[in-house]
Amino acid sequence: MKSLQELSDRLEINDLITDYSYAIDTRSWDELDALFTADAHIDYTAVGGESGDVATIKAWLAKTLELFSSFQHLVATSKVTIDGDTATGRTLCHNPMILSNDGVETVIFVGIWYNDTFVRTEDGWRISSRREVKGYMYGLPSGS
Repeated sequence: MKSLQELSDRLEINDLITDYSYAIDTRSWDELDALFTADAHIDYTAVGGESGDVATIKAWLAKTLELFSSFQHLVATSKVTIDGDTATGRTLCHNPMILSNDGVETVIFVGIWYNDTFVRTEDGWRISSRREVKGYMYGLPSGS
C-alpha cells in the first residue's frame, strides 16, 4: 500500500508533467520557470531540437514553434519511481502539429518519450532534467 506522502508526491509530479504540456500548447514559455529547477538541463536533440538550460530552451521553443499554427501534447502512461526527495520518470507523448507553409497546412505526428529526473525543493517537486527520446515522426514534408 502506498503512503499518503507517496500518493501526494505522485500527484504533484503528475501535475508537473501535465502543466508542462499546457505551458507549451498555450505558448506560455515563462510558466516553464515554475516547473524546472534553476539548474535544469533539457535535451530535445533526439527530434532535432536544442539542448541546454531553461532559458535556452524557452528561446528555442518560442522561435521554432512559430512555424506551427497549432500543436497539442497528449501525455500518458507515466512510469514514476520515487526515491525519497528524488524521482525518475518516463512519459509517453503523442504530439500532432500543424505546419503552415505558404498557406498550405501539413499535419505532422510526433511520438516521443520524456525521460525525466525530478527533485523535491522547498517550493515542491520540480523537473531537474528532461531528455526526449524519439519514438516516431510521421508526415514530415519532403526535404525535412
